[in-house]
Amino acid sequence: MLPISRQAGTLFISAPSPNSRYKKVNEMSKAIPSEGMSVAQVSADGYRGVKHQAALRRFAIAITVLTIAGHTFLGFEQSYAQPIVAVITAYVLQLLFEWIYARGNGSRPKFYGSISQLVDFLLPAHIAALAIAMLMYFNDRLIVVVFAVAVAIASKSILRVPTQNGSRHFFNPSNLALSVTFLLYPSVGLTMPWQWTTEISGIGDWLFPIFIFGAGSLLHIKYASRMWVVLSFLVAFIAQSLLRSLITDVNLLTALVPATGVPAAIFTFYMAPDPATSPSGKMQQLMFGTSIAFVYMILVMLHIVYALFFALTLVCLGRGVYMLADYMLNFRGYAPSNFKTGQAPVAQ
Repeated sequence: MLPISRQAGTLFISAPSPNSRYKKVNEMSKAIPSEGMSVAQVSADGYRGVKHQAALRRFAIAITVLTIAGHTFLGFEQSYAQPIVAVITAYVLQLLFEWIYARGNGSRPKFYGSISQLVDFLLPAHIAALAIAMLMYFNDRLIVVVFAVAVAIASKSILRVPTQNGSRHFFNPSNLALSVTFLLYPSVGLTMPWQWTTEISGIGDWLFPIFIFGAGSLLHIKYASRMWVVLSFLVAFIAQSLLRSLITDVNLLTALVPATGVPAAIFTFYMAPDPATSPSGKMQQLMFGTSIAFVYMILVMLHIVYALFFALTLVCLGRGVYMLADYMLNFRGYAPSNFKTGQAPVAQ
């Protein structure tokens, strides 16, 4: 029988661990800061958790406001039913997965308690659902909306890698949903670029993108701390555009244009630097953002459409494989630090 373990209120089905000593030592190091983490490290982790929750709330508010504005005066072409069905599906599945976990383990569901607890618990599902409904054009097929949202929410519970403190999902949920839906439903595509500014003109054509860029930058500088992902992706995107213009017959401006639209801005500021599925260290963020741009370049040169979304999916997959390999090295006692210091592996 496979046990069910938990991270952030979702499910992770894993094989039984043969290394109970490693688990106990890890738990002791967390329980005794002086022997594991310092008090400053524990405080920093708590501070990061508060900032992450604050970022989630602001992301949710921003995408909700944008959805309402899009359907009222910006010119969104999707029906009102699509974001409504997407949000309902996301809420139901998020609550269902948590209820299954709690019932199977005899614990209290995370959404029990105050209204604020319930709201905070549903924020990630809310953001993913509205992003999917906003970026994809399904025509009148609501069942495809349900499918895409189900992929996003289920991926957080099923596609996880173990970590020293539990497990975590490594795919960006909404981006993975877009990638899978594009592959399985060729008739489904991105929303038309003109829908974002159909009903505004003049200075509004400039103010709206500036608002998207400004709000996204503020969120990452003040709360999410993923600005290095954004900057590295933009710089690398310019670099790969220049490289493509030198080695192929593509025009430089043509190669740069895809990064100037509102959907690309949403991808750059709200999807690629998702705090839950992107690294936190500066160098890791630089590598992550740069990798997305150059994987995009390869896909474009192979004439693959929706290359931005597939590029992020592939980079997240690569990061997930790396995280699993890193965990397995530590799990078996052959941590990278052991090779650097010459220390013997932990006894099994």
